[in-house]
Amino acid sequence: MDIIGAGFPRTGTMSLKKALERLGFGPCYHMREVLAPRPGEDHTRVWTEAARGRRVDWDSLFAGYRATVDIPSAVFYRELLAAYPDARVLLGVRDPEAWYASVNETIYALSKVRAPETEAFARMVDSVFWNGVMHGRFEDKAYAIGVYEAHIETVKQTVSPDRLLVFDVKEGWGPLCGFLGVPAPPTPFPHANEADDFIDYLRLKWMIGDGEDADPGKGEDYKRRLHERMAAFEQRLLDEIEAGWREAE
Repeated sequence: MDIIGAGFPRTGTMSLKKALERLGFGPCYHMREVLAPRPGEDHTRVWTEAARGRRVDWDSLFAGYRATVDIPSAVFYRELLAAYPDARVLLGVRDPEAWYASVNETIYALSKVRAPETEAFARMVDSVFWNGVMHGRFEDKAYAIGVYEAHIETVKQTVSPDRLLVFDVKEGWGPLCGFLGVPAPPTPFPHANEADDFIDYLRLKWMIGDGEDADPGKGEDYKRRLHERMAAFEQRLLDEIEAGWREAE
């Protein structure tokens, strides 16, 4: 592991993942890899164990990966630093008010939409972030922003300055490439705004729930079409992860 991402979600983690992979530090582990792990692997279970304070085989979990960003790994940056003492740390940041609004409208809203097939994953995220980091108080805006700001300061105090980059993706290639000691690509810095994806996914979930109450004939066809759209969304997620692996080979 060369790079450990310590930034909270919605601080440009997907853009940073794509940037690191473009710079040759891929594949980069992201929450998407937890949702769609490699065949035969159950990363949700591993992170649930980590949230309970149990020992994790980091080498096995991150086999083949050169970097991590986003939660759940960002929550365990201290443990990862102990496991990979030569790794550098990237701390993604953004304006606190904008950060809270983005989280509230996307991943927090999504955490309220539960389904049997994703319940284990949702419980893991609850344990790691909503109840773990945020202590069940994310809806208290001032408290949540306080936790966010305290996390940033703690990382700064924990990680040696020569191994840490505090980075806003709006800064582009310059600071990141300088920190990593690689030339900047001629292409623009990746911009992966997932907010619209989250909102679309939420709408699909809610619409499927509404379909449960529709009349039997119309309801079944309605739900079938919505499930097809959800399947297409999830397949695109898998395709993007597989593309990242191919680029790193």
